[in-house]
Amino acid sequence: MSQEIDYYFSLPSPWAYIGHTLFRDLVSTYDLKVNHKPVFLGDLFSETGGLPLGKRHPVRQRYRMLELQRWRDKRGLDFHLQPKNWPFDGRLADGLVIAALEAGHDPDPFLRRAFPAVWEGQLNLGDTAVLTRLADDSGLPGAKLLERAASSEIAEKYEQNRQEAIAADVFGSPAYVLNGEVFWGQDRLELLADALKAKRAPFKSQI
Repeated sequence: MSQEIDYYFSLPSPWAYIGHTLFRDLVSTYDLKVNHKPVFLGDLFSETGGLPLGKRHPVRQRYRMLELQRWRDKRGLDFHLQPKNWPFDGRLADGLVIAALEAGHDPDPFLRRAFPAVWEGQLNLGDTAVLTRLADDSGLPGAKLLERAASSEIAEKYEQNRQEAIAADVFGSPAYVLNGEVFWGQDRLELLADALKAKRAPFKSQI
């Protein structure tokens, strides 16, 4: 039986983009069932004690730029550190993923296009025309899903994902939750791979 993993992310997240291909490799290698859970980062950060990028101390902002360069090299990617259409409001793009899931579609073909569209193509995923085209190119009914993405029902599911993230001790994007154990950040993917390979029991917080 396939193991399940909860995948919390948001499309504006550079770290979700950087780790997505390696994560999907793990999904394939270990035959994982992925529960995609897009979550609004603004609310999640504030509720768990984090700060949005613009409010962080300049020391932290500068270090983030170093890390982006390191991981760009480590993962063999080629992307802009400050793409011209970032940041953008990710709620509509995340909502499109939720709408795709609701309709029974696999969102991964869309995600594989959408993440690099931001960081490599410098496209604006807050733009409805861009989202529609990316969804269509992924084999999804873009216009239909985009209309649904703006609905109150999808907004409620988005909020439910936030509540589930808090309950699971998730506080940022990306986070991978395996058997209740949280692996936060794409730089924990190697540790996730170790846990999957070892088939060990999940570690528990002692607090």
